[in-house]
Amino acid sequence: MDIFEFAMEKEKLSEDYYRQISRKTGHKGLSHILTMLADEEKKHFEIVRQMREQAHLTVPETKILGDARDIFQKMRESAESFTVDITELELYEKARDIEKESRQFYLEKADEAADPSHKEIFKTLADEEQKHFVLLESICDFVARPLWFLENAEMYRFDDYADGVL
Repeated sequence: MDIFEFAMEKEKLSEDYYRQISRKTGHKGLSHILTMLADEEKKHFEIVRQMREQAHLTVPETKILGDARDIFQKMRESAESFTVDITELELYEKARDIEKESRQFYLEKADEAADPSHKEIFKTLADEEQKHFVLLESICDFVARPLWFLENAEMYRFDDYADGVL
């Protein structure tokens, strides 16, 4: 299996996993965020497919962190209670770990790539996976301590990641 096939398979598995845990969560806000992550992984799949076909492409900037921040804000403003069992938290932790591994994978492939455009695309995909990691880390924090998380101003640091500051 070549690098592109492997990356495409990795993105497809991530997309499927997010859709699966989106259906399992009992909270519509988290379900929406997980669906957004699945959609992002689908975009990554297409980017890698186009790379394999040597098509000229650019990686569009994602706005997932800003969108997620808005969802968390709506969750904070609603009076909806939130509970989760530990197995659901474990699903989010696994997703977070997958994103960490995906970022490392793309950084390694960027180092190995001979084609400068492929190198740049792999680096951009690594950056996107880092954003997903940050989002999933926040979901894990939220699930573990929902009241603390929604009142903590640190969640607004998403803008720093979205703007490439961190």
